Amino acid sequence: MSARSKARKRAFQILFEADQRGVPARTVLADWIRHGRTDDRQPPVNEYTMQLVEGYEGYATRIDELISTYATDWDLDRMPVVDRNIIRLGAYELVWVDETPDAVVIDEAVQLAKEFSTDDSPSFVNGLLGRFKELKPSLRRDGA
Repeated sequence: MSARSKARKRAFQILFEADQRGVPARTVLADWIRHGRTDDRQPPVNEYTMQLVEGYEGYATRIDELISTYATDWDLDRMPVVDRNIIRLGAYELVWVDETPDAVVIDEAVQLAKEFSTDDSPSFVNGLLGRFKELKPSLRRDGA
């Protein structure tokens, strides 16, 4: 697994934990960083994981608006928590991180869905992020 794939997986885990605990993702990120420095069993949080979590936080409101608008037949709060956070992370990276090719972002999100969610989730994640890719120029407005 590449370093970026590991970073995405950890960023997803941080977003998931934050969602479950009802706290900002930066709070969980800080916990993970602290544990990485004080517990030899916990690997340190790498720079790209931090960039993804902090970047997501900067656009969280806008990202949730996008998901609510384009996730047909799914209310954001009723969406499976795993899928919601994979899509949040993927939407941030897809729309606001230019260095990563769109196909890579979508493929990585689908892989996370295969690993952590239901059999139906990979196609759901792929479809919604594919829609965001098509609409990317119009979605990319500030709205944090």
